[in-house]
Order: sequence, then C-alpha cells, then structure tokens
Amino acid sequence: MRYSGSVAGQQGQTGDAVQERVREKQQTPRQYNVILLNDDYSTMEFVVQVLETVFQKSPSEAYGIMMQVHVNGKGLAGVYTHEIAETKVDTVATMARDAGFPLRAIMEEA
Repeated sequence: MRYSGSVAGQQGQTGDAVQERVREKQQTPRQYNVILLNDDYSTMEFVVQVLETVFQKSPSEAYGIMMQVHVNGKGLAGVYTHEIAETKVDTVATMARDAGFPLRAIMEEA
C-alpha cells in the first residue's frame, strides 16, 4: 500500500469540501384520540366496565367519561399512538359485540 500523503485523498474527498453528517430528527409519533360514542342501548355500567378494563381508568374517571358520553354524545377515552388506538377501538368493538351492545369507539388524530 502506498501512502499518498493526503488524508482527504484517502477518504475520497476532493478539494477543500468537507461533508457534514446529516442527523435524522427523531419525530414523536402522531397521537390519536379514542372516542366512545353514545348509543341508546349500551348500559352505563357496561361503558364504565369498558373504560376500566380497556383504558385502565379508575372507577371515578370511568364514571366521569361515561357521563360525558351520555350527556354530550361522545367522550374521550384516551390518547395513544396509531397502533395502540386502533387496538383499543377493535377491543371495544369485540367486547360490545360479545356483550350484545352496539357501543362504538372511533379514533381521530389528536
């Protein structure tokens, strides 16, 4: 191996140009609201049960969200990344179907 005497020549750089490293910015994942929708058939007790089991809400938090759903037609159950929000929506649908209720959850970008 022969030494050329130039560090730049060994690294493939030409002239005085110096290449900067480009750092990728870490982006925080998009967040999605999971919203429970009111219906005329799902019981208040069932909605509270869903909030406690699927969304890990305390009994008092679950009751408050259930009342928002009841009074306003919808209530925020939680904010999650896309994959987790999607799983929560599917879990609510499965629980509701298995219990014979039409309760629905939707997700929308936060």
